Amino acid sequence: MSEKRVHIIVRGLVQGVGFRMFVHREASARNLSGWTRNLPDGTVEIEAQGNAGLVEELARQAKIGPSRSQVNSIAVREIEIDGEASGFDIRY
Repeated sequence: MSEKRVHIIVRGLVQGVGFRMFVHREASARNLSGWTRNLPDGTVEIEAQGNAGLVEELARQAKIGPSRSQVNSIAVREIEIDGEASGFDIRY
């Protein structure tokens, strides 16, 4: 089973619509580790690590977002695996 870690920036109407809770729920359901947070520029940042296929599924879900969101664009790049990663958090 190959592991993958990605850094994602989601742009659009993604703050104040439950986006971080949505990401937390989707990541936890896939047993991924990492975190998500709002950035001052109105975007949402995500780092997720785990089974490569499940990380890709999370990225696909982030493109859709929760019902009240409107995703305009998403930037995904692969980053180095974190050997210490565990659990998925919402950062404030």
